[in-house]
Amino acid sequence: MRITTSLGIALLSLAIVACSGIETRPAPTEDFAKGNYKYYKWRSEPLGNNIKSNDRIYLMDPIVRRELDANLRSKGYVLDPQKAQFSVDYLQAPGLRMGEKSEAASNITPYPRVVANRQVDGAVVDNAHALGGVKETSNIAIQFNDVTSKREVWQVIITKFVENVNQVDPKELDKSLTTAIAKGLETLPAAP
Repeated sequence: MRITTSLGIALLSLAIVACSGIETRPAPTEDFAKGNYKYYKWRSEPLGNNIKSNDRIYLMDPIVRRELDANLRSKGYVLDPQKAQFSVDYLQAPGLRMGEKSEAASNITPYPRVVANRQVDGAVVDNAHALGGVKETSNIAIQFNDVTSKREVWQVIITKFVENVNQVDPKELDKSLTTAIAKGLETLPAAP
């Protein structure tokens, strides 16, 4: 019974992570692996939030830095600005993504059409509204640069759909970033 329960919890956790709405696009790791990197530094200083702003970037910066440091440490990389062989930086930018048209929509209107003498399919109507239109995304590009040549050696772009554009929940942001960064660094090889 315990094995079944444990297995059920594990499968549910995997399903939740798979449906998290996070997309990652990592670059190939060959250039990074060739460098035999072990030590890194941050390319920029942490953002200071002297005015106590609730802007998303000020909330994200400490979380991104904490999670990148933790994930790199788990792969054997060492944060040491004096010995650094590569630098780490990230960019955050909002984005927009066009929605999908319903297959029940005609070529004239993007909304589902009604066929005479038939019930309107509520699911088709709901899907047309949910999937149609413009969706806002939050995008993070994590970039590793060789310190000597100042050339990019690896990057990953992480995209997540923003659920509530006008209100940022710090706990949800922390959870999303933790998952997204771990997923984004999956293909990065361990330190030599």
